[in-house]
Amino acid sequence: MDSDHTGIAVVLMGVSGAGKSTIGELLAKALNCRFIDADDFHPQSNKEKMKKGVPLSDEDRSPWLEVVRDVVNASLVSGKTVILGCSALQKQYREILRSADPNYRAGAYDLCVVKFVLLDVGVNVLMDRVQKRAAEGKHFMPVELLQSQIDLLQVDESEGIFKVDASLIPEAIVDGIKGWLF
Repeated sequence: MDSDHTGIAVVLMGVSGAGKSTIGELLAKALNCRFIDADDFHPQSNKEKMKKGVPLSDEDRSPWLEVVRDVVNASLVSGKTVILGCSALQKQYREILRSADPNYRAGAYDLCVVKFVLLDVGVNVLMDRVQKRAAEGKHFMPVELLQSQIDLLQVDESEGIFKVDASLIPEAIVDGIKGWLF
C-alpha cells in the first residue's frame, strides 16, 4: 500500500569508530531533525556478547535491525526526516533498513527514501578512535572486534551509497552530505 510520506532517512553507515554518532548528531542539528543511534536498540545480550569480544551473528543482528527499521518507518510515514547511525555493513542488513520505506521495491535504490552514506576512514584512524572510546568507557565495542567489522563490510556500487572521507573535520563531512542530499 502506497503512502504519501515525505520523510527521508539518511543512514550513516560504517564500522565502529567511523563517526556515525558524531556526524549523525551534527547532521541532524543542521537539518533540524532527529538523530537515532541504532546502538541504543541493541538488546543487552548483543552488548554483552560484543563486550566479551564475540562478533554478532546474523541471528543476533536481524531482530535488532528489524526494531531499528520499525523506528525509522514510524518517522517516514509521519513525514519526518531522520538521521540514523547504524553499521549496516552488508547489503542484506541495508535491505532490512530500506524496507522502512513503505514504497520500497527490492533493487529500486534510487527511488527509496532510505539513503545510505558510508563514512569511510582508514584502519589506523579507526583503531585510535575505538581505543580512545574504550579507554573513556564510552562504548561497549572493544577494539578486538574492529577487524571482524572491517571484514564484513560490503559495498555494492549499484546501491548508490554515497561515500565520504570520514577523516575530514566533522563540519566538512556534514557539508558534503548536505551537498549530496540537496
